[in-house]
Amino acid sequence: MAFRGDRKEGQSLLHRPEDRLKAWLIPKVPRCVETYHLTVSTVAWSLLILVFSFLARYDMRWMWLTSLMIVMQYLTDLLDGAIGRERDTGLVKWGYYMDHFLDYLFLCSILIGYSLLLPDHFKYMLFFVLALFGAFMVNSFLSFAATNSFRISYLGIGPTEIRILFILINTLLIVFGKTR
Repeated sequence: MAFRGDRKEGQSLLHRPEDRLKAWLIPKVPRCVETYHLTVSTVAWSLLILVFSFLARYDMRWMWLTSLMIVMQYLTDLLDGAIGRERDTGLVKWGYYMDHFLDYLFLCSILIGYSLLLPDHFKYMLFFVLALFGAFMVNSFLSFAATNSFRISYLGIGPTEIRILFILINTLLIVFGKTR
């Protein structure tokens, strides 16, 4: 059975506009930018989220840059596999592994960033969110191993919608400040 980890099944609410954006962006990516550059850039976005979240302890407007890092990670994550398929780089299994491992680290960086900002009694909620999102990720990987069908969206909610939720949370933190 052929590896199908590069083919996602199921559709999120924003699936169609995402496909149009991807089709528009792919030809604009310079040839010198390879799929692995896009994948590994998640490390930089994750580290910058930690830096900006730390700085937001002193001025919440730094969360705008945290939101920008979420957008940057979205764009590079959107394009890494598509560029690999378009250019036939042959890094399918490496891309599958590294992309999803780094997606988990990215999620952790966002939640660690929130833990730097929110009062201590919210730490349990952040742990619960990590456990919940981690469970969805593990479910996707185990289901793929059993069925060779890779699904990352459930009830129309996928990674893009979750990123939008995080940007909304950041905006609320900027506008209303930290809760007590």
